[in-house]
Amino acid sequence: METLIIKIPEKKSALVKQILKGLGVTIQPAGKTSPSGYKQKLANVSVWTDGNLKD
Repeated sequence: METLIIKIPEKKSALVKQILKGLGVTIQPAGKTSPSGYKQKLANVSVWTDGNLKD
């Protein structure tokens, strides 16, 4: 499966989506990351010390 991002003029969006769905394309809603969601992802990042890297 391949991911393709396209920008469609607002007036043509419904038509293009209808055609693509007819061809079996899966359309994902635009994923906008909220600041709190972004902060949560950053909070899960681990910290490595120089000692960890030597092992």
